[in-house]
Amino acid sequence: MVKLASARESRTYGRRLSRSRAEYINAGLYLFATVVLICGFAAEFSWEPRSGLVLMLIALALIIFVNLHDLLAHLAGIDYRFPLMEFDTQLALVEFAVPVVQVLGSLLFFVGILFSFIQAEKGYSYFKLEKHALGLLIAGPVFWVLGSIHNSCQIYERADGHVQILQQSVHIPFLIGSVLFMVGSILNSHEQAGISHHGLELLGRTWVWLGICGSLMFFIGGLTNVVKVFKMQQINRLRLEKLRGGAQDRLIQGRERHVPLIIEEPRRKMQVEDVNGPAAAAAASTPYKDVLLGR
Repeated sequence: MVKLASARESRTYGRRLSRSRAEYINAGLYLFATVVLICGFAAEFSWEPRSGLVLMLIALALIIFVNLHDLLAHLAGIDYRFPLMEFDTQLALVEFAVPVVQVLGSLLFFVGILFSFIQAEKGYSYFKLEKHALGLLIAGPVFWVLGSIHNSCQIYERADGHVQILQQSVHIPFLIGSVLFMVGSILNSHEQAGISHHGLELLGRTWVWLGICGSLMFFIGGLTNVVKVFKMQQINRLRLEKLRGGAQDRLIQGRERHVPLIIEEPRRKMQVEDVNGPAAAAAASTPYKDVLLGR
């Protein structure tokens, strides 16, 4: 999952105070979603396993919201100008592609859980949803793994060891957790292939236990991400050389070419002084009323 504490020189989706608050809320909301996800898998061993599916749906909805917020925040840094991605590999592969892939994976996993919940709620008349649910439970974590691999491509120029440790401590738990979810869904699909199970019986114990382990890894990654966001806010100017080049630099250069009229006016006065001398400059700066009184 992409984090807003990135290597970009400026995050231009709001004022500094609102940006910092948004990054803290973003990190805290994802951490809360992982806790809800753990409770959802643990509730599968309770007397009311349907409540666990509801908690999973809530957690996945929060994860989708967090990734959409990341996507919009990164695009705001380039004024939503998609052609600038041609000149910035990291922007295209990490800051744009990863939130999109993570949203797709979370959405597919959400729909798979929703199909299982509908079948458990409505009875065994929805047999067609079984195959779709098992397939979606596999496709979602596959997208998570792909997004985690892309997320490891984030680059910092001349960053010290402390920053790199913070970066990897977030990426590695997300990658391990995504792999656990994918393996659990694949094993569950093979277990259910030769058995006639319906409803909540489609979600075997192997899937639940690996889901708990994967959710714990997501929780560890979310916890270290909170630490990373806090540290990056504090040491951003001291230990990290911001990324140069790419889409944001081109956008800033394009803005600097259009000089405002307020800045151009003093330059015109200086040119008048150089060409016509001090008298012409004084006449140019003399108000019209003073000229009439002088006459």
